[in-house]
Amino acid sequence: MNFRSFEEFWPFYVTQHSKPATRRWHFLGTLTSIICLLYSMFFNWWLLFFVPLFGYGFAWYSHFFVERNVPATFSHPFWSLLCDFKMFGLMLTGQMDREIKRLGKRPVLQGF
Repeated sequence: MNFRSFEEFWPFYVTQHSKPATRRWHFLGTLTSIICLLYSMFFNWWLLFFVPLFGYGFAWYSHFFVERNVPATFSHPFWSLLCDFKMFGLMLTGQMDREIKRLGKRPVLQGF
């Protein structure tokens, strides 16, 4: 798929993260990456290696085993990264469900 702008890509990105567990794994990966980045900047630079490992590791796990789709990172790496930070911010402020509804998507309920 070709997207001409971030605004076009964002609704597609949200559809690729329809399950709450997928979004939680992304949140955990982004949070862990941020903490690791900050720690490495102040204490130990070799930990920078783990920043993308945690961020992509948790996210890709959720796509392969929870959402069962291909990560958008493979086809649109830059926009996916930006969307991940946007989703992280919306989840942090409790606004992600409202954003899903605004885009006409309903969160998928999971039975676990």
